[in-house]
Amino acid sequence: MNETDRVVERVIGLDGHPDSFTAAILRGPTPATAVVEKVFNHLPLAQLSSWAQKHTTAGDEVVLEASGNSFQIVRTLQAAGRRAKVLESCHLGKLKEAHANNDPISAVRIGKAYLAGTAKEVWVPDPKTQEWRDWFHAYSKATKRTTQLQARLRSYLSDNGVRLKAGTRLTQSQSEAQIREARSWSERQWQVIQILLDELRHADQQRQRWRSLIAQEVLAQPELLSLVRLCGVREIIAFALGAFIGDIQRFADPKKLVKFVGLNPAFDHSGNSQWNGGIGGHGHKLLRSLLIEGAQAILRSGKTDLARWGRKLLATKGSLNLAVAAIARKLTVAVWYLMMGRWSSLEEVDRRLLTKLTKMISSVGQQPLQALGKTRKAYREEICQRLKTGRVYVLDSNKTYSPNPNPMTTAA
Repeated sequence: MNETDRVVERVIGLDGHPDSFTAAILRGPTPATAVVEKVFNHLPLAQLSSWAQKHTTAGDEVVLEASGNSFQIVRTLQAAGRRAKVLESCHLGKLKEAHANNDPISAVRIGKAYLAGTAKEVWVPDPKTQEWRDWFHAYSKATKRTTQLQARLRSYLSDNGVRLKAGTRLTQSQSEAQIREARSWSERQWQVIQILLDELRHADQQRQRWRSLIAQEVLAQPELLSLVRLCGVREIIAFALGAFIGDIQRFADPKKLVKFVGLNPAFDHSGNSQWNGGIGGHGHKLLRSLLIEGAQAILRSGKTDLARWGRKLLATKGSLNLAVAAIARKLTVAVWYLMMGRWSSLEEVDRRLLTKLTKMISSVGQQPLQALGKTRKAYREEICQRLKTGRVYVLDSNKTYSPNPNPMTTAA
């Protein structure tokens, strides 16, 4: 539930759009007693800062629904010395009336939903975290585009009776020669294939470029680099964790992070009926899918304590999905402790972690390494040193830790 940090006399419900906004000023402690003092309809978004300074005070609370530019609106209001919060759109969408709706009605509804205390607040990321999110979305789109074009080209070849060998990489130059020799193509057919190949290569180049940038960012940022100590986590998952979790201090305990990711099972126990569901349908879908991938890698590794625990669970329950989800939950708990700094410091980089770092450097690529003016060996040594000294870990003095190596700090 969303609760006000302190009692406010006025709440301003704001309905924002790309080029305009509508604001409703409400005075009162509850939705039933709140009085709409004034409504400002369809004002240019460029006037938001000057409008806020003229018609609102520092004691007012501005609330708006999560949308494409809601974070930017909050940052604009904060720069003007105003408090602003973003409310989850899922709840507000259910309050929308089907028979009558416009911007002034929406602004009032947003303000009253906040006063009711039932609308969840959305955390506004800091500028660096927002930039990380932008990078990850761009990488995801490039990856999706590459997959789509591969499927389209294979489908066209299949329609013309050509089935390439399993494992054939369509982005490599020799694949064009293989397709050319597969059968006799007409000039028009070959034009289709060449254009699809060009589009595929361009999309794959974009994907590799984004992956290189992400790998460089993870290797350069101590808070991201420390995450690769966990088995099942490499540059993509580490970067996504940093981008979408953001400030780990907003999660008071590991259970809060598990709930945010959506790895806590759903249930509905009411009256005589009891229903226990899975982990789908709630939480952060993207992070959950990535952590599930990491859990699958852990289960395949076979050489860690967590992998052995997962196999025992698999043998007991007989469900692969359940075992993978349980490993992902434990991995999420480990992420919380590591990001909070409640972890043992790294004394030595073992062989598996060194192998993982080598793969990450390969993701960076040769040209970026030359631009950095570093050899692979020198870069690897620098990263190993950064892993040992880049973070400060503070362990709980009330707990007793065994001297055994941490089972999570292995590569996969």
